[in-house]
Amino acid sequence: MSAFDEHRRLLFAIAYRILGSAGDAEDAVQETWLKWSAAERSDVADPKAYLARIVTNQATDQLRTARRETYVGPWLPEPLPTSAETDPDDVSMAMLVVLETLTPIERAVFVLREVFDFSYTEIASAVDRTEEAVRQSAHRAREHVRARRPRFSSDRRRHRDATERFLAAATGGDINGLMELLAPDVTLWTDGGGKVRQARRPVSGAARVAAWMAGVAKVPYEGVDPADMRAEVIELNGAPGVVFSGAGRVIATLTFDLDEQGRIREIFNVANPDKLRAVTPS
Repeated sequence: MSAFDEHRRLLFAIAYRILGSAGDAEDAVQETWLKWSAAERSDVADPKAYLARIVTNQATDQLRTARRETYVGPWLPEPLPTSAETDPDDVSMAMLVVLETLTPIERAVFVLREVFDFSYTEIASAVDRTEEAVRQSAHRAREHVRARRPRFSSDRRRHRDATERFLAAATGGDINGLMELLAPDVTLWTDGGGKVRQARRPVSGAARVAAWMAGVAKVPYEGVDPADMRAEVIELNGAPGVVFSGAGRVIATLTFDLDEQGRIREIFNVANPDKLRAVTPS
């Protein structure tokens, strides 16, 4: 196995966490392969660090040029199927949304340090900064993330139970059942990218979110009647989520962030067709 093939999964994982997009991450990995192929590899002492530097630079460059301020409605990361062994703390929708508020350099440093445990020396080489500057960026990023996403022990079974109960209540139009599951200050984020019908602003508060979810479950969506729609609970971004499909295509995904009491505090609904390729069976 070549060095690139050996580390390809790592390269994709780094790029996805920096970019929040599986498609863009694949582009970054492909560019990394092209640069690796053209490099004088006899001079490379540590292929893993060398490849990580290339993909990090490529991903941060792509992030700087992303025009998300012109995006129609809320921009959410692209949902990604994961395994039951994936740590939800570093790949959840909620975490990726918080990482969106970091600068590109802070995001790269945070990902390399907190998720993949690269040394400060390795990160300094990867982002072309001094080690002291990297330490400062890491500190700022940690404080920023900690302030916006408190950490607590997540229970996968409780998460799956909340997901399944939410799905049953929403599809049954059970507003009271939904209210029992939702935190009072819950927020629903919907990402249609202006290409499909979705709310262009966050929906906040348990009563409004419950009414919204119960309402949309009763009407056709993008030409698919609710009776013809299939909902499947699978692992998405490190935790149980829901994939909706119908008329031969994936229509949307739902993922959830829970509070310490196990109530749903954030709902992430991705319906932009361009962001559903990773969850569409090939």
